[in-house]
Amino acid sequence: MHSKASLIATLLLAAFASSRAETPVSTTTKLDVTYKVTEQGPLKLDLHYPAAPKAGAKVPLVLFTHGGGWAAGTKAIERGVRLMGVKALNAQGFCVASVDYRLCTAGGNITVRDCVTDAKDALRFLAKNAMPFSLDAERIFTWGDSAGGHLAQMLLLSPPESFPGDPTLADAKYRLIAGVSWYGPCDFEKIDLFTPPGGSEVRDRFGSRILKADADEKTKLAAYREVSPVNYLRPNSPPLLMMQGDQDPTIPVQHAHYMKERGDAAKAPVEVLIIQNSGHNWREVGGALRPSLDEIMTKTADFMKQQLDHGISR
Repeated sequence: MHSKASLIATLLLAAFASSRAETPVSTTTKLDVTYKVTEQGPLKLDLHYPAAPKAGAKVPLVLFTHGGGWAAGTKAIERGVRLMGVKALNAQGFCVASVDYRLCTAGGNITVRDCVTDAKDALRFLAKNAMPFSLDAERIFTWGDSAGGHLAQMLLLSPPESFPGDPTLADAKYRLIAGVSWYGPCDFEKIDLFTPPGGSEVRDRFGSRILKADADEKTKLAAYREVSPVNYLRPNSPPLLMMQGDQDPTIPVQHAHYMKERGDAAKAPVEVLIIQNSGHNWREVGGALRPSLDEIMTKTADFMKQQLDHGISR
């Protein structure tokens, strides 16, 4: 026979179990989905849906690549401008996939090229598995900040078959509609683009993350050109919006202007939005941001929604 204390404990445990069973579990996020396994370990992504997807749904997808100089950062969307951006895109009906990729380390063998390959494989994985994840492989967008902005440009502009990675993902079919780069670099060969506002120093800031230690000059030039988004602009490129801060010392505003210049020359659709009084990560420098932080989010989401609607009408 149970004691009174044990009976109470049993009843409490049953009540707790019942409440857990009756409480709906959120299905607007799917976390830690493995998209690829590498020698360094599994690579994962998170899916942030605008609402719990219904059976048979095909939700447009935005692939988000995080910043951190290709050497730091994670896929986590927890706070700050990235969370604001995800919320703005969710409000327009987009699912946002935030992806991890291998990172460059001092003395290691991972380069920026590997980061591009991993991001491409994340895209390929989601395209191949669009149906079980309720995604539309014909309506995919790219977005990223800083180094992730560079990756977003690369995903958008480079040919689908370039940067081959996991052979099991090679046959993925998808359509890219448009992309947004927040303060991402566009060209590593033209190192004067990295001179900060008001500065005169010209230096190769990211060469150690693009090249392996034994690279010669010929190898260096080819490597820089291969991972520079500007070299993939074509008349039929998907539309790209470059958003850059006018006071950014990390990825200076010249990158946006140069990408626009090269886009115009190639007859590729490149738009530019310069944020006044903005440093890196949309930090205020010398005054309030113009447009404001809320407007930056709205413009990011509206650009993608407009391109989505335009794609549907074609």
